[in-house]
Amino acid sequence: MLSPLATHAGLRRLVTAAGAAPSVHNTQPWRFGVHRREHIELHADPDRRLPVADPRGRSLHISCGAALFNLRLALRVAGWRPVSWPLPAIGDAGSTLLAAVRPVRAPLASAAEHELYAAIQDRRTNRRPFSGALVPAGVMAELAAAVRLEGAELVRVDGPAGTALLEEVAMAEERLASDAGYRAELARWTGGDGRRSDGLPPYVQGPRPDGVLVPVRRFARANGETARFEARPQLVVVTTTGDGPQDWLRAGQALQRMLLVATLHGVSASFLNQPLDLRDMRRHSDPRHRRGHPQMIVRIGYGPAVPRAPRRPVPEVLSAA
Repeated sequence: MLSPLATHAGLRRLVTAAGAAPSVHNTQPWRFGVHRREHIELHADPDRRLPVADPRGRSLHISCGAALFNLRLALRVAGWRPVSWPLPAIGDAGSTLLAAVRPVRAPLASAAEHELYAAIQDRRTNRRPFSGALVPAGVMAELAAAVRLEGAELVRVDGPAGTALLEEVAMAEERLASDAGYRAELARWTGGDGRRSDGLPPYVQGPRPDGVLVPVRRFARANGETARFEARPQLVVVTTTGDGPQDWLRAGQALQRMLLVATLHGVSASFLNQPLDLRDMRRHSDPRHRRGHPQMIVRIGYGPAVPRAPRRPVPEVLSAA
């Protein structure tokens, strides 16, 4: 069987799947290169890094980790086993290389793997109000299992702890909004008329919340729409045992596997990472908590159908290595 790295069609299929991953403000901070048709490389795109909100590169690594998971899954359903190996963090000797993946012959993918792959194109970040229906315990268990498969943990935050987390999000949002550099950086990726192939155009930003402890990020929504969100958002946190570049890349892969499993169950998701952004902006190190280092704060539930954010075309992100 011909390797998918050997043909243009095969490469396009892999990179299209990888590029459908979620990323911070839809910056899509990745590039891909093929080395001697033997392995495909994942690079960070430094021009798409957020120097104000993400000075450590944590969000960039998580975004690229999500793309890496999609790439691995696309190789698997093509009939190959993806073998990846650790590489230096960006910045080491000027390198942008984050991961390399080599296809190895393997048995055909399972039906479950094909279903997960099909969910790549259906997954959306949903910033609209969710219903009050609770995600069943069985589905929550599947989401946690998906995260563990990638070497991370999923912590459910509810009751008083959930309220406290929402308060922390609201305070972080207020402090971020007072930073002129942060506001300018956010505007760069959330403005425009929707004709760009990146960023968050108004049609995916959702309505402006009319409450105080709101479960969405406050963008500069151009359409002026407001809405009341669910009273008790369901929150989960993806954590890792460490807090370095390899941990962030692992968190991104765990996040994406969880989001695809959620998509298969009709569960929507959006992100509430303002406290983590504020921590990174202040260059504070995160003390290890009992359940690990928090890397992503995720709101889950049942929301309406929403449009997909734009994606960069394959020729922009694929080059020879």
